[in-house]
Parts: sequence; structure tokens; C-alpha cells
Amino acid sequence: MNGPRKLLIFGGVALATVGMLYGLYYAVFVEHQTLGSMGGSLAGSFVHAAEGRLPEAHGAIDTYAAVKYNYVRQVDVHSHWIGLAMLMIVMGAAFDGVGFSERVRFWIAIAFLTGSVGFPLGVILQTVNRGSVFPSALAIAGSALVILALSAAAVGFARQSA
Repeated sequence: MNGPRKLLIFGGVALATVGMLYGLYYAVFVEHQTLGSMGGSLAGSFVHAAEGRLPEAHGAIDTYAAVKYNYVRQVDVHSHWIGLAMLMIVMGAAFDGVGFSERVRFWIAIAFLTGSVGFPLGVILQTVNRGSVFPSALAIAGSALVILALSAAAVGFARQSA
């Protein structure tokens, strides 16, 4: 097994493990409290609205929106890491069919692994510092690297079959 193939397969296995462990941690220690907070703030907003206390109702809806924002990103991180990891493993199994030199295939694999780590990492960092530029830039750069790596691999597969 050559270097680019090993990088994709073992990197994919490692990334899948990280994604599953993160998902397990989140499900066991965080998710139930988060869902309780979402439900409580949403119910509170209806109660406040029914009582005619609109500023409190708006505050509860704002709390719901902030908790939901974090919840969606936490779940997305876990699923994106695992999904990208599976794609890396499948790509690694067929990577010898990419019609480029081993050096070029290695750089494609590096870009794929870096993007697959960086994209979800940027998403999770958005929950730490909401509105900060760095987490969004990291997520965008990571997704761009994945797209570029997949595009380069597609060109390589087309080149090999031609």
C-alpha cells in the first residue's frame, strides 16, 4: 500500500474514530441538557407571550435561538467528521486509479485530510466564539480544500480512464 492510500485510509479511520467519540461524548454528557434548555426556553416564550410580557417572550426566543445554533453545529460536527472519514476511506481504496504521479496523489490526500479536519473544526469553533471571523474562515477553507481535493481526484480518475 502506497503513501497517499495509507494517508486516506488511516486518516479516515482516525477521523471516524474522533467523530464517533465526539458524538458519544455529546450524546451522553451534553445533548439532554441542551434539548431541555431548548424546550424550556421555547415553552417559556409561549407562556410570556400569553401573559402579554413581550420583552420576556423575545428574550426566551433569543435564548432558544442561541441554544439551537450551538446544538445544530454540535450535531453537524459529529456527522461531518464521520461522513468525510467514510469518503476518505472509500477514496483511499480506489486511489490507485487516480492518473497522477504518487507525489501529486499525496498532496491531494493531504488536502483532503486537512480539509476534512478543518471544516468541522471551524464549525465547532463557531460555538465557542460566535461571530468571530477565524472559525468561519477555517470552515470555509476546509470545505474548499475538500472540494479541490475531490475535483483533483475526479480529474485524475478521468485522466486514467482516457
